[in-house]
Amino acid sequence: MEDPSSRTAHDGPPGQVARGGSDSETDVTREIKTHFRVCRFIMESGVKLGMRSVPVATACELYHRFFECVSLRVYEPYLVAMSCVYLAGKVEEQHLRTRDIINVSHRYFHNASAPLECDREFWELRDSVVQCELLILRQLDFHVSFRHPHKYLLHYLMSVKALVNRHAWTRTPVAETAWALLRDCYHGVMCIHHAPQHIAIATLYLALNSYGVEMPVGEREWWQVLCEDVTKEDINAVISDLLQLYDMEAKCV
Repeated sequence: MEDPSSRTAHDGPPGQVARGGSDSETDVTREIKTHFRVCRFIMESGVKLGMRSVPVATACELYHRFFECVSLRVYEPYLVAMSCVYLAGKVEEQHLRTRDIINVSHRYFHNASAPLECDREFWELRDSVVQCELLILRQLDFHVSFRHPHKYLLHYLMSVKALVNRHAWTRTPVAETAWALLRDCYHGVMCIHHAPQHIAIATLYLALNSYGVEMPVGEREWWQVLCEDVTKEDINAVISDLLQLYDMEAKCV
């Protein structure tokens, strides 16, 4: 595997166009595209490593919070991502071996290659991952434990399931869609800019509306009953940001 620490922050993944991109793109757009691709790398690596959904979410949030503080031009994003996966495993008590993270990352960029040998290149890369982990901890002042929307969404799904028509619930994949929408939120900085309860409500709201599942009518909206401090504006803001991420995904293909 090519040592990510040896690549500049302007480089994209092997086989993709460098971040220089089109002249019509702004620096901000190029950075958003880079972060989107790197978070997709984190998620795919997490699946191959057998990570649970919350540790993967923590890895993505660590990545986003780190680059909220530093410039993408200074640090190699894929090396930071590998270190975030390693650190997230510790934070969420799903410990991962650095060798496994490095080999999965190597296969991500070189699909047909064999695992790396434990040679000088491997140990240098391992040291880079560990040193980058310490840098992330210092940059975030060791605040690496986050509240995620996952537990809220689970609670909201159980509450909504008890309210809607049983047949309408069983014939539509509302729960699966809401979880998928929540996972997609972590491709961008929504986890930083929105409250976890609001993200959970918004993804459930979008899933219900997508399948036309009707909720009982009462004095208050169902989402106000579940989360008193959320407003329609909060829900619309989350959905707007999520739709922008999907637009970004089409541009990253």
